[in-house]
Amino acid sequence: MPRLVRPAIGQVFVSLATVTEGWSRINALSNKKMIICAKNMDYPFGNQCQRLQNQVMKGISEKDRPQMAYHPQYLESFLRTQHYILHMDGPLPFHYRHFIAIMAAARHQCHYLVSLHFSEFLRVGGDPAWLRGLDCAPQRLRDLDQINKVLAHRPWLIAREHIESQLKSVEQCWNMAELVQAVVLLAHCHALTSFIFGMGVEQDPLAPGTPSLGSYCFCDTANGNLASNSENLRASRRRSLDSSCDSTCLRERMQRLQEEKERRGERRISSQSEHDEDLEVEPTRPSDLSCYMSDPEFGYQDVPRRDEDHSQVFRVQDYSWEVHGFSLVNRLYSDVGHLLDDRFRTVTSVQNGLLTKGQGSDFKRAIWNYIHYMFGIRYDDYDYSEVNRLLERNLKVYIKTVTCYPEKTKTQIFQRYWSQFNPAEKVYVNLLIMEAKMQAELLYALRAITQHMIS
Repeated sequence: MPRLVRPAIGQVFVSLATVTEGWSRINALSNKKMIICAKNMDYPFGNQCQRLQNQVMKGISEKDRPQMAYHPQYLESFLRTQHYILHMDGPLPFHYRHFIAIMAAARHQCHYLVSLHFSEFLRVGGDPAWLRGLDCAPQRLRDLDQINKVLAHRPWLIAREHIESQLKSVEQCWNMAELVQAVVLLAHCHALTSFIFGMGVEQDPLAPGTPSLGSYCFCDTANGNLASNSENLRASRRRSLDSSCDSTCLRERMQRLQEEKERRGERRISSQSEHDEDLEVEPTRPSDLSCYMSDPEFGYQDVPRRDEDHSQVFRVQDYSWEVHGFSLVNRLYSDVGHLLDDRFRTVTSVQNGLLTKGQGSDFKRAIWNYIHYMFGIRYDDYDYSEVNRLLERNLKVYIKTVTCYPEKTKTQIFQRYWSQFNPAEKVYVNLLIMEAKMQAELLYALRAITQHMIS
């Protein structure tokens, strides 16, 4: 099986509106563009960008400030995957990708992630009318809602019939490559919502009304496009890197900038209205995310016991990621199999003494297999009594809540779990939850696609 060869990446560019804002909370900063710089970066703004990264990758807790930077190898792998599925060439148009991400995040009531992709959808030229709700989107996106619903909450129900219904020979249908990318996006965003809720980001969102840098991207700096963006660069550097200004001064400056921005917006709209009475303004973000889904009451239920019918149990020995899922997804959606495989391998191979000291590998496997167990996936070579031996009750409650219904993560559960681990461990447990959940969803979806292809 071919393995991913890491390219010599000088830089990985990502948008906070699509990745890092889901992990970061910086007072008075939102919807920025950022740059993740490699260690040996030869660009003149390398040190500045690294300082910006350190600012942006703040943790969740004021006391602990856990950071994704505790696990830089995993962070690199995650960013590379997300950048590929959202911004690189692929079967789906870019605005479709962000609308699918909205649909996925809405299933778990993740306003934070919906808001980010709402802005990105408009930025890449999506039709604002779609954002009124799923009923205003094209038919094939409405058809995808059924897979989104089942995959998010009860992926063991995904069957060949769900796949066939998306591939009907009609005008508004998916081809196989598009459907595979859509499934990868759904699984990715479902899992990311668990990380967002698990780290407490959704419970303490950024303050409303904070100013934005608009569409300026630090990519322009690294690419040498300084002439047309010098004013933007100076402004962004002052706003994002100047930590010498005290909080009172910063709030006052932010308020003035926001008021000036609103006045400019009002003048622009007024001027345009004189020439176009049908001018449409940017749609408002809905407070009720049920408009992006059907059957909002549909949720997770414990997998039915199948002791009487062993043929219905999903056994990894019969269909696994390494043997079956990887090759299928890589064939239908070029290279994404390598990227996903690198994520799964990286998160499970962290070797830094985390978690119960000498029993780290057993502890990680207990978490991973417990999550798959909740989705009906069984490993014949694993003794499940190890789960109860290694995972205490509070941790199991936390894992199940964040995995199966992250929107119900409460402060009490959050605090009881938080008291057990240091900052790096807190982040790492949530990374395991995210990746195990994503792999479980992909296994069910890819098995259904395989069954369709061989039928």
